[in-house]
Amino acid sequence: MFHKILIANRGEIAVRIIRACKELGIRTVAVYSEVDRDSLHARLADEAICIGPAKSKDSYLNVSSIISAAEVTDAEAIHPGYGFLAENAEFAEICENCGIKFIGPSSNNMRLMGNKIQAKKEVEKIRVHVLPWSNSGIKDEKDAMDIARKIGFPIIIKAAAGGGGRGMKIVHTPASFGNAFHTAKNEAQAAFGNGDVYIEKFCEAPRHIEIQIMADKYGNTVYLGERDCSIQRRHQKILEEAPSHILDEKLRRKMGEAAVRIASGIGYTNIGTVEFLLDNSMRYYFMEMNTRVQVEHPVTEMVTGIDIIKEQIRLAAGERLRFKQKHIRIKGHSIECRINAEDPDTFVPCPGKITSLHMPGGPGVRVDSAISCSYTVPPHYDALLAKLVVYGESRAEAISRMAMALDEMEIEGVKTNIALHRKIMNDHDFIAGKIDINFLNIFA
Repeated sequence: MFHKILIANRGEIAVRIIRACKELGIRTVAVYSEVDRDSLHARLADEAICIGPAKSKDSYLNVSSIISAAEVTDAEAIHPGYGFLAENAEFAEICENCGIKFIGPSSNNMRLMGNKIQAKKEVEKIRVHVLPWSNSGIKDEKDAMDIARKIGFPIIIKAAAGGGGRGMKIVHTPASFGNAFHTAKNEAQAAFGNGDVYIEKFCEAPRHIEIQIMADKYGNTVYLGERDCSIQRRHQKILEEAPSHILDEKLRRKMGEAAVRIASGIGYTNIGTVEFLLDNSMRYYFMEMNTRVQVEHPVTEMVTGIDIIKEQIRLAAGERLRFKQKHIRIKGHSIECRINAEDPDTFVPCPGKITSLHMPGGPGVRVDSAISCSYTVPPHYDALLAKLVVYGESRAEAISRMAMALDEMEIEGVKTNIALHRKIMNDHDFIAGKIDINFLNIFA
């Protein structure tokens, strides 16, 4: 096991990792930007080092500064959390070359699954369903139009190297295709430094279902059930739950086994998430694989009793998986609401100083956060303030408990999306489980 780990991140995920390390008896090193000097993660870690100015490119994305901090503090491993450098294959490779263990999959795993085109080709070899698609990247508009007509409208244009809705355009008719194609390519180039795009059939009203997997370096892989991440705004998840009430045991097993086949087929190690679209006929299609810990991992922890961060560290240290598939049991229901500092109407980020704060509590309520009263939300990073997570013996109890927790939660000084989450918890369709990725359009 490691003696010291550097956390190359900030905010709630950095705090979450520090807590896991403390429970494992591992010393921690926090890195922080100048604006995060007094942040909770910097205070909780055993050591803390400033790695640059506020802007991400000068601090949390500054590879040389992070590697130097690890070397100076004699950290044996680096945990990247999510975001920033978490899915950067070059960073993982640099860590490997410097003799520092990267807590995550190999750089080869990340490189393969980080390219959406190569990932889809690999998954097709493993005989897991994908939506009809272009089978390669497309550069020429005429070729792209021919392929789109062959697939059949509506189609979606996606960035090969990206995610989060950037470089992604839905096209319903040939008339709007040309402009969408060039816009998607330009967005992809600006966001990811790679303008390659591909085309696939657009699934009109699917659910977004993801499977959490764990794999050791000895060829053992398990899945920890699924998460339903269908509640999204502009392709960004804002609420997740586990399990998905729409899946029965047979479909859950089929999707879980498909995720395991994908991971095993590419020699994947550590933790990861295989994401699927589930259509109205209950057919599932591979969408992508995230090669890191997910923001929404707590709901899986709540229904399985497995600490995903601690298992991630154990796997990186070379330990075998501590359980087999038959040992994984899903019990109860969990919901996570992402509480963001943003205008509830325009969704524009809302930095500023928190003047009053009250976090909810009670049985089955968990809050993952790094904020406090008088904390100043900086404008430089993600707007996530807290992850409010609840557990109930049933989905109905979890919804009731989340509604109560949201009513107790108070954050003043900055605008938040708490009111939106309250509306969702009281919405008849949500309560009935009638959701898909278009659900939030009703609140537009």
